[in-house]
Amino acid sequence: MSVQTTDYTVSEIRSPAAFIASRVFIYGALVFWAFVCLFPIYWTITTSFKSAVDVTQGHLIPFVDFTPDWKGWRSLGLSPDSISQTSTVRDEFLKRFMNSVITSVGASALAIIIGSLAAYGLVRYRYKFAWFRNEDISFFFLSQLILPPVVLALPFLVLYREVALLDTRIGLVLLYTLMVLPIVIWIMRDQFNSIPVELEEAALVDGLSIWGAFFRIVMPIALPGMVAAFILAMVLCWNEYFFAALLTSTDAKTIPVMVASQTGSQGINWWSMAALATAAIAPLAIIGIALERYLIMGMTAGSVK
Repeated sequence: MSVQTTDYTVSEIRSPAAFIASRVFIYGALVFWAFVCLFPIYWTITTSFKSAVDVTQGHLIPFVDFTPDWKGWRSLGLSPDSISQTSTVRDEFLKRFMNSVITSVGASALAIIIGSLAAYGLVRYRYKFAWFRNEDISFFFLSQLILPPVVLALPFLVLYREVALLDTRIGLVLLYTLMVLPIVIWIMRDQFNSIPVELEEAALVDGLSIWGAFFRIVMPIALPGMVAAFILAMVLCWNEYFFAALLTSTDAKTIPVMVASQTGSQGINWWSMAALATAAIAPLAIIGIALERYLIMGMTAGSVK
């Protein structure tokens, strides 16, 4: 006598009405959360096209609640009718924009180089320093993020004054590198940990040196994780405001400091601040969309072995 068993999927066990209701609930919750996350960006972009009256009255929908205007972009010299004219504000914006690009990209690249080497060493070699082991060293790096930035304000201010790094791009690059280095080390540590050591052993048997195996075998496999770490580090550096406002005054001031300065005796120029914020968000959004594949691969590396 044989017993036959039948496998049923979840959708076949539940009634069609319950299945449809669960789907509607899940997708409804996702749509609501997407709206919550994207609404600040929408508000910022639309505010850059509003007049003062539209901002104060809370109009939200273009061509329905208000007629879009280039006032915010005109105040920066970036509107279609002012882009061809001489503008000191536009020159100031471009200078701050380049400061942000140089400091963010430079600090992120330096952090990737140093962090990748440190993470590789922590994964492939065993260290012993007093009671510290590899796990303790890794946690020590990550624990540096717990320290509030305000605690480091006075020491860095005095140090930078003594070594003539106040209001310099190189000063921000070095500081931002220290700021994002723990995150880069932690991400790359998981990335290298997911790569089988047998690949490197085979490369060594074939005659490659340790550095050759690292650059020719490990680096290409770890590239998605490096890209993800680079993007995350660049976002953190790009949005950093506290140290940029503290350690710069004129030459090395960045975009976040310029955005925060859009206040006057009569209040906040919301349209100018929104236009600046939109211009600051755009490069990161473009980079994120262009490198989305690498970002997802890098952030999920090590989750499945």
